[in-house]
Amino acid sequence: MSWILNIDTSLETAAVTICCDGLIQGTRKSENQKDHASFLEPAIKSLVKEAGIRLNDLSAVAVVYGPGSYTGLRVGMSSAKGLCYALNKPLILLNNLEVLTTAALRKYNEIPARWTSLFCPMIDARRMEVYTAIYDQNLNTVMNPCALILNVQSYQDFLTNSGVYFFGNGSNKWKVLCDNKNAGFINIVYKEEAINQLSTQKLEQQLFSPLAYAQPLYIKEFYSTQKP
Repeated sequence: MSWILNIDTSLETAAVTICCDGLIQGTRKSENQKDHASFLEPAIKSLVKEAGIRLNDLSAVAVVYGPGSYTGLRVGMSSAKGLCYALNKPLILLNNLEVLTTAALRKYNEIPARWTSLFCPMIDARRMEVYTAIYDQNLNTVMNPCALILNVQSYQDFLTNSGVYFFGNGSNKWKVLCDNKNAGFINIVYKEEAINQLSTQKLEQQLFSPLAYAQPLYIKEFYSTQKP
C-alpha cells in the first residue's frame, strides 16, 4: 500500500490530506491563514491516527511549493522537509498553478464544452498582480508561469485564437476587466483531489525532489521589511 501525506499551506485555506493508493482517506482544513503553522502538526497527527498507520508507513510526503503566500509556502516546505528528513522519505513538490489547472480540468469535464479550450490559473499577488500561466487540456505549458500586472489587454493573444478558462483566487480581478466573449470562469472545488491526483502520479513515476535543494517557488523575489 502506498500512503502519501499531502500538505498545502500556500493560500488562504490550508489543507492536509492522507491518501492510500490514490484515494483520499482523510482531510483536515484551516480557514485562518494566520494559523497555518500551528494547524499543521496536530492535523498530521490526527490524520495518521485516524488512518491507523504510523508516520513511518508513509511512502512519500508531498507539498504545494508555490507560487502563493510567501509565509505559507515557507511553513509548508519546512514541515514537509522536516518530516522527510526525520523519516527518510522522498519529497514530492507540486506546482500550485498545475494543481489549480488539474482541479479546473476536473470541473471542465462536468460542463458543456464551449471551445477547444486553454486553462489559465490566477493566484492573487496583491493589487492588480497575479501569478499565472496557461495550459492546454493535457496540462502542457502554453505560457510559462510568471507574475503579471493585469490590464484590459492581458491575455488578448490567447483569447483571439481560442477560448480560455480563468480560475483561482486572482481571477475575480480579471473578471472585472475582461469583456471578451471567449473568456470563461471556473470556480475551483476539487483542489484536494487535484493535489492527490498529481502526488499519486509523481509517486508512481518516482518524480522526487532532492531534499537539500528544495525551496519554495516564489516566482517574484522575496522582499523582507526587516532590517539586517
